[in-house]
Amino acid sequence: MTVVVVGSGHNALVAACYLARAGHAVQVLERDEVLGGAVSTVERFPGHLVDRGSSAHIMVRHTGIIEELELDRFGLRYIDCDPWGFTPGFAGHAPLVFHRDLDATCASIAAACGERDAVAYRRFVEVWGPRSARVMRAFGGGPTPGRLLRSFWGLDAKDGGSALSREFLQSGDALLDTHFQDERLKASLAWFGAQSGPPMSEPGTAPMVGFAALMHTLPPGRAVGGSGALSAALVRRLRADGGVVTAGDAVTELRRDGDGWRVRTASGRNLHADTVIAGPHVLTTLDLLRAGGFDAAVLDDWRRRIRVGPGIGMVVRVATRSLPSYLGSSVGESARGLQFLVSDRRQLRLAYGAASAGDLPPRPVVLAMSFSALDPSIAPPGEHQLSLWAQWHPYRLADGSEWAAHAEREADRIIAEVDSYAPGFADSVLRRFVQTPVDLEREMGLLGGNVMHVEMSLDQMMLWRPLPELSGQRVPGAPGLYLTGASTHPGGGVSGASGRSAATLALRDLRRRRFPLLRKR
Repeated sequence: MTVVVVGSGHNALVAACYLARAGHAVQVLERDEVLGGAVSTVERFPGHLVDRGSSAHIMVRHTGIIEELELDRFGLRYIDCDPWGFTPGFAGHAPLVFHRDLDATCASIAAACGERDAVAYRRFVEVWGPRSARVMRAFGGGPTPGRLLRSFWGLDAKDGGSALSREFLQSGDALLDTHFQDERLKASLAWFGAQSGPPMSEPGTAPMVGFAALMHTLPPGRAVGGSGALSAALVRRLRADGGVVTAGDAVTELRRDGDGWRVRTASGRNLHADTVIAGPHVLTTLDLLRAGGFDAAVLDDWRRRIRVGPGIGMVVRVATRSLPSYLGSSVGESARGLQFLVSDRRQLRLAYGAASAGDLPPRPVVLAMSFSALDPSIAPPGEHQLSLWAQWHPYRLADGSEWAAHAEREADRIIAEVDSYAPGFADSVLRRFVQTPVDLEREMGLLGGNVMHVEMSLDQMMLWRPLPELSGQRVPGAPGLYLTGASTHPGGGVSGASGRSAATLALRDLRRRRFPLLRKR
């Protein structure tokens, strides 16, 4: 059977690898000259391998996909981020250092926030560690009611599970206020949780905070050579199994053709496929179906109901002479993980409120990552490299101005924010590359500048992502077409789970087509 995979994002590549491993003829078509979508790395500055999108890989290391596809045989190697999190000290307060080792983390919290919060954090990890492992299990496959029920079966089932349900549905802020007293600790964990997009004031965000507990089992990982090393390993695996990958030839149309599909590309090629795996943004896939004559009224209804949101953030990639030197701490504590440059949740709330109104944040909230400290291969000798992710920044500005008029000035503010915690950092910057929400859309097809494709709000997760009728990764009225990518369950971030789920569905259906008697079983 022939399979065409649209796009080379990591989920699409994961699906392609499983299908090729099963013996199907797989061809991946990518519009960009760079493979990997938002999980890719390029040379932005001389000698610097710079990520285009994601940098730290968290979820994929918990899914088993790396082991199932034996990606270590194809060059993928991870270095643990340990300490995995760091919040600078200020005004005589010690820094917060989140180690993989729970005892070391609790010792840091005791020194920075007091013994009560250290005890509370240990309890938080004991409770939310198993819960987060169940969340990862739920994220590992399709969002069917049965699977979700089995993932959480037996977990805190007393009182019919009502207390557990309440805790899962509460906001991240409510969870933090229940457990902790120190605002800096709350802000650090809230900023970790907010990497999924929504502010921790929204209902249903408690599990996003709770996921921090799982970092003491397996912390974020840095792929040697850059985030794109994961995609590169997937491409090598795919080609080893006979798959074909073509860059620089965009798919322009998906049209039903008998029992299969006709896939048209920008170069004029027409490919027949028994099965199509669509990896782009769901709205992009709907446009491809529209070009192929799919029911326009249905497509318009789906498009109207899918909420992309106002945008999440922007990135400044910098080459520097040195790593940030945060007051009162060592580079060994800060440089290997996620640097949470926040001390109060009020800063997060103000930034989100401004973005919701179409304005720039009064003060940028920055997550700094200096992975050249872990992997010197991404920077030339004597230099370092940082990614400075800042939330929240709207895609459309309320005053109607273009992002090009603000990009450099906003980059200045983001760098200045790091400098306020690590004096001298701004002077160490040699070169920079700015990615505004508009740039993220233009370069990687992240519509609306949303790195999660569509909002990760409660009503667009699991059984409702991106819509109830599309949540099964199939498109009604389009047999043989499967959706994958951040638009589908479990959402954004580097997990590969959506790709594996799409491949599982496609393989099951292909077996039934090849062996019709199986349908009767």
